[in-house]
Amino acid sequence: MSELHTARLLLRGLQASDFSAWSEVRSRCADWLTKWEPAPVPGGPNAERDPSAFAARCNARDRERQLGTGFAFSLWHDGIFCGEINVNNVVRGAFQSGHVGYWVDERWAGQGFVPEGLVAVMSYAFDRAGLHRLQISIIPRNKASLRVPQKLGIRSEGTAKGYLQIAGVWEDHDRFAITSEEWEQRRDELWALGNLNP
Repeated sequence: MSELHTARLLLRGLQASDFSAWSEVRSRCADWLTKWEPAPVPGGPNAERDPSAFAARCNARDRERQLGTGFAFSLWHDGIFCGEINVNNVVRGAFQSGHVGYWVDERWAGQGFVPEGLVAVMSYAFDRAGLHRLQISIIPRNKASLRVPQKLGIRSEGTAKGYLQIAGVWEDHDRFAITSEEWEQRRDELWALGNLNP
């Protein structure tokens, strides 16, 4: 399992032993988070309440990493779990692209952890995983999430109408993207914007 380190964060895959920390944050921040997320499958396993469902989630993410189809990282600050940044739906072949999703514990919002961690994840995706493009899609009214690509100056690609079903509603999403060529040109700048040392 890959570990990434930044000035303030450890990024690593979640493990079954992280259930208590992850579940506590997800439960406490439910109102803060779930309005921006797809609705759970009715009758499906609940990883927030069931340690075995959480372990299955961790195993699925490990398998994605092994196959090169996804890269999931949890964020830890001074040993405290504070969120996740995931590269999902990775398509290889001629596309070599993935979709970035992130969330942070409400207690740590506004501290710059997500931009800091995202730069490290971009470095991993482009320099180690061999991706060519990353996309971030955000509901326009989610101002907190929009601040991340705006802070990093990630290129806007406009608004996709009815792009994803979130909390049971088909929502428009503002799309941002960065390619490996842009990463090469902006690497040092992005590390600096993320408050990191390369």
